[in-house]
Amino acid sequence: MRAKIEVFLKPGVLDPQGETIKRALHTLGYEAIRDVRQGKVFYIEIEGEDAERTIEEVAKRVLSNPVIEDYRWEIEK
Repeated sequence: MRAKIEVFLKPGVLDPQGETIKRALHTLGYEAIRDVRQGKVFYIEIEGEDAERTIEEVAKRVLSNPVIEDYRWEIEK
């Protein structure tokens, strides 16, 4: 099975990369864009009965920094 894990900054955490992208978009004429937040997406192929527990653990302990990031995951069909 394949899992998709999204990791993103918590609300209120400064996002310098998102701000840089927003400024670039404004320079290109996309003035209607009010905010940009960047994140990461991971696709993991996994097998086994405890796949969901493993994905949760990997997302929490390895792929995200719980101080400044949140995550969500799903098993794709």
